[in-house]
Amino acid sequence: MDRSAADNRYVLAIDHGTSGCKTALVSVNGRVGETAFEPTPIHYLPGGGAEQDPEDWWRTLVATAARVVSASGLDPDHIVGMCCSSTFSSTVAADREGRPLMNALTWLDSRGAPHVRRLMKGLVNIEGYGLSNLLNWVPRTGGGPTLSGKDDIAHVLYVQNERPDVYRETHRFVGSKDWLNWRLTGRCAASFDSVTLFWVTDNRDIDNVRYHDGLIRRLGVDRAKLPRLMRSTDVLGPVMPAVADAIGLRRDTPVIVGAADLQSACVGSGAVGDFDGHVYIGTSSWVLCHVPFKKTDVFHKVASLPSAIPGRYFCANEQDMAGGCLEFVAKNLLYHRNRLRDEAPPEDVYAQLDEVAREVPPGSRGVLFTPWLNGEKTPVDNETLRGGWHNLSVNNNLDDMVRAVFEGVALNTRWNLKYVERFTGRAMNPLNIIGGGARSDVWCRIMADVLGRTVRQVEDPLQANARGAAFIAAVALGHIGFDDIPGLIRFSDTFDPDPANRGLYDNLFGEFLNIYRLNRGLYARLNR
Repeated sequence: MDRSAADNRYVLAIDHGTSGCKTALVSVNGRVGETAFEPTPIHYLPGGGAEQDPEDWWRTLVATAARVVSASGLDPDHIVGMCCSSTFSSTVAADREGRPLMNALTWLDSRGAPHVRRLMKGLVNIEGYGLSNLLNWVPRTGGGPTLSGKDDIAHVLYVQNERPDVYRETHRFVGSKDWLNWRLTGRCAASFDSVTLFWVTDNRDIDNVRYHDGLIRRLGVDRAKLPRLMRSTDVLGPVMPAVADAIGLRRDTPVIVGAADLQSACVGSGAVGDFDGHVYIGTSSWVLCHVPFKKTDVFHKVASLPSAIPGRYFCANEQDMAGGCLEFVAKNLLYHRNRLRDEAPPEDVYAQLDEVAREVPPGSRGVLFTPWLNGEKTPVDNETLRGGWHNLSVNNNLDDMVRAVFEGVALNTRWNLKYVERFTGRAMNPLNIIGGGARSDVWCRIMADVLGRTVRQVEDPLQANARGAAFIAAVALGHIGFDDIPGLIRFSDTFDPDPANRGLYDNLFGEFLNIYRLNRGLYARLNR
């Protein structure tokens, strides 16, 4: 590949996340150019509701895309394509024109849980699932509708049962990435990976993922309301003329189908080989790698699922809250506006929290934090779990509590890593680390020590999703192959685990698990 020529060809990459829309111009060999970000609000509602307005997503996409294209000064001929990545399992109910009929239900929304539980239970139950349902779902899809109610099918069931007027008017239910693509091109489709959490596709033939009529009938949803399926590397169509003009693109600029955030980030981290792992720390967090086989661990929620790379499976464990816990500390505790305090967090609040955590010794002077502020998905599927600080004494202070948040997220990541590695049958070492949290040297050091793994800090870690989207587009358009990607990744630093901290974190991890075992009943009683 001629790298100098590649540096003159760019993809307009959209990384749509819970907190907002990040847009970047990324060369087809992965170099990040102009970037822009705009936030989008999330609306928390009683009973586990967490909604966003898709029109906010669209507004920020167009605004950030126009900004980076203008600021770059690039000739539109050098922008060879456009590709989106977006949050997995944020669901839009849209009419025939793609207009949303209500707010989107995000991956944090658990209001569909009662409807999933009703459909999934049986006479003989394993982990909350009827045996016949497990036998129908697991071999075909790799898993099944999560009992916490936070995936696409739970959102569809919520609308069907709680908003029947919207359900009747819905032409298609689509994930957020696929809705953005619909608005970009006027064409509605889902990728093999982004449709996974509707739990109605047969993934046994990874080269021919298709809907399964039997599963659709068991759920009682209307197949006609589901989008057509395409590969992530397919060209969906050209960007619509009015959109191209608003952004500053050529009217024939191709839009590639793209992938959901987990799968796109894996590509953008460089972990494209079998068993090459990465850790992502954003609002949520996950541990992920590609695998050359199809199997499922029902008890710890690990399965082989369709990857962004056509013909490949990946496996992952995902926790609901990671960087979101620091946001909680900053906005809900330190700078919560009430009679005691009436000021907004400073712009560098997370950098300040970093410095506070750096000055506290490993172990946070005995304080443990559990990051289950919104329940948990894996390795346990339990929406009633809640976060907290444990083992506080009169000798502890806020500094200890802040470092404990960093360590608590890492301990939960270790819990996830344990079952991913058991699933793969090998240790994942090294681990590439990406996401906003990966900008923190303190957190990278804590991750290395808690996980007992070498952690490699990917350059521009906040842009890993956008880089992944750009790589997917570059492969689709013939500029690179997926095998080229590891050689295109650069690292800012490498963190080897400190043997002096191993015993400390082994002990804390054991007590972290004990907090779950001893208190899950209490959480259930308090939060149902």
